[in-house]
Amino acid sequence: MKKHYINNNNNNMKTSIILGVLTLALSTIFTLTTKAQETITKATTTGSGIRLSIGPDATLPVGSLHDGYNWSIGGSIQADFPVIKDQLFVTVNAGYSNYFAKDSNLPGVDNKDLQLIPVKAGLKYFPVHNFYLQGEAGASFIANKSDIGADKSAAFVYAPQVGYLISLGGKNYLDAGVRFESNTKFVTNGNTNNFFGLRVAYAFGL
Repeated sequence: MKKHYINNNNNNMKTSIILGVLTLALSTIFTLTTKAQETITKATTTGSGIRLSIGPDATLPVGSLHDGYNWSIGGSIQADFPVIKDQLFVTVNAGYSNYFAKDSNLPGVDNKDLQLIPVKAGLKYFPVHNFYLQGEAGASFIANKSDIGADKSAAFVYAPQVGYLISLGGKNYLDAGVRFESNTKFVTNGNTNNFFGLRVAYAFGL
């Protein structure tokens, strides 16, 4: 059984530090924006109806995943369902990403790309004018399990995200978000698989 990325204690430590810093940053942003909401009048620009968005996703692997893969490109579609007008939405997201494998140092060994189909659901909260905090969880399905020697067909995934809606007029927006995403192990005794992602999507209200 082939493994295209290795177990590395240093990488695990770096990933833990990155995750800790990101969690602290998100917590700080949430606290500050919640306080700001008490003194800033929130403009009604996010809309109160169902909103769909579709666009490209690009990611940069970190930790052990970076040992085997350089970066990824893909796309996703997302639906936002309003719970509290202009402020809180339930999200459902599905997509596809191809992670480009690094060249092997072993003669005759051809590393295979990693192909994932993530399906997630979560909450999207607007604490202030068009700025949002989003958290999602779900499953990431491996489209080429046999190529990469994975033991599992799917892995648990969670993704905290921050982003901003840029109004294009009417019910149309540009939804730009940055997230940290983590998948559980694909291979027994392997590592979790983490990356930073950027999504820039065209969003429109129904």
